[in-house]
Amino acid sequence: MMGVRLTAWVRGHVQGVGFRWWTRARALELGLTGWARNMPDGRVEVVAEGAEESCAKLLELLRGGVTPGRVDRVVERWSEAKGGLTGFVER
Repeated sequence: MMGVRLTAWVRGHVQGVGFRWWTRARALELGLTGWARNMPDGRVEVVAEGAEESCAKLLELLRGGVTPGRVDRVVERWSEAKGGLTGFVER
């Protein structure tokens, strides 16, 4: 079973504060694959694939207020998993 793909765009003070590293650690704990990358506009894009329950938990953690830096807003999009991802990387 492929599961789902969560794409989340995180806005706030999330670059240069260890946010991608923190996100990678949480995603690996949840058994997810994908990446987190800085975007030119200051957001961080998080793409995670795996079980829907695990992706939902990651989204909850991103919004949970215990991340490095400061999260002001998270916009998410759900889709079918595309597959082909291994591990979880910081881009």
